[in-house]
Amino acid sequence: MTHFIILPGSGGSGPAHWQSRWEDANPAMRRFQPSSWDLPDLTDWLAALERAVSEAPEPPVLVAHSLSCLLIAHWQKISRRPARAALLVGVPDPTSAVFPGYGMAFAEIPQGRLRFASLVVASTNDPYGSPEYAEARATQWGSRLAVIGPAGHINAESGLGDWPEGLDLLEGLVSEAQG
Repeated sequence: MTHFIILPGSGGSGPAHWQSRWEDANPAMRRFQPSSWDLPDLTDWLAALERAVSEAPEPPVLVAHSLSCLLIAHWQKISRRPARAALLVGVPDPTSAVFPGYGMAFAEIPQGRLRFASLVVASTNDPYGSPEYAEARATQWGSRLAVIGPAGHINAESGLGDWPEGLDLLEGLVSEAQG
């Protein structure tokens, strides 16, 4: 069975968010647990991700939203633990006007490719990051890119519900990673 780690962005993805819905529907999906969802601390979030990956019975698939996409870029440079793949949804641009000040520790994104298969999912009208920014990150990280049209920040406010299209993207990524 494939194991998944759910990595919400700041705020922690409430019950209406597709990440929470997926986690509720699939016992193989577990949420990583940093000390604070509302005041993200890079060191704490890195330690929480390291813990979650070390507790997984096999290299997990990371399912990240927003700030946690940047977290994964940092984590994979400092950790030796394996991950199977990463779904990176709504990658935020630290230079955007709405990027929160508390997230600036995450802003210096390490250069280079990710060391596992990955897929960046972007919206055409995300206030936190343009499709061009998502494309630049996908190129830098060696990720495939899926632009899904106008879906805001691809969060609960986007009205995606269970987001079956996102699950299809995740299943495709898992299949690709099993190669």
